[in-house]
Amino acid sequence: MNESWTLYGKEVVSSFDLSGFQLIYNLDGNNVCLAKELISKYPNCTVKLCDLPEIVEKSKKYSSFSDDSRISFHEGDCFKNPIPEADLYILSKVMYNWSDEKCIQLLTKLFMACKPGGGILVVEPIIDEEVSGSLTAHLYCILLLLHSEGKTRKASEYRMLLNTAGFKDVQSKKGNVFDVILARKQYLTFFIPTEY
Repeated sequence: MNESWTLYGKEVVSSFDLSGFQLIYNLDGNNVCLAKELISKYPNCTVKLCDLPEIVEKSKKYSSFSDDSRISFHEGDCFKNPIPEADLYILSKVMYNWSDEKCIQLLTKLFMACKPGGGILVVEPIIDEEVSGSLTAHLYCILLLLHSEGKTRKASEYRMLLNTAGFKDVQSKKGNVFDVILARKQYLTFFIPTEY
């Protein structure tokens, strides 16, 4: 499936202006093609690909990975291990594998690790609010019903999950195959009253 990012990666990385994110942490360690698209469009960023050790090993072995120092790998289980701090986290075809409860658990963990002003980019097929959508979204829906605890979701359902974890300013854009959602972690602001 990594090859699909060769076709759709440019569209994904151009959906929103990601130039303000220097350190990008992608929780799909098999997604070298998307990482290459990111560093091509945003040359000042670095991308860490994180996944289970066996996935990272296969990615290193079978990908046409150039030794670009802006792309590196990180082995770990995002549910069990600490998540390093980053400006942007990418969940590409990750959330639809999990129940709402597991998604909130993961998103909350990412929110806690995310730098203030940072964000999260979710890349998945989204079902329209009236439960229509692309053929791809519906095919994923059927596949998920058969093989996982996850599901395809509406944009409003993603917004609820992201808001519950603490992310704000949730925006979504439709793509040809994969839809893209960007949500932000707000900077902390303190209000100190001058009078009582």
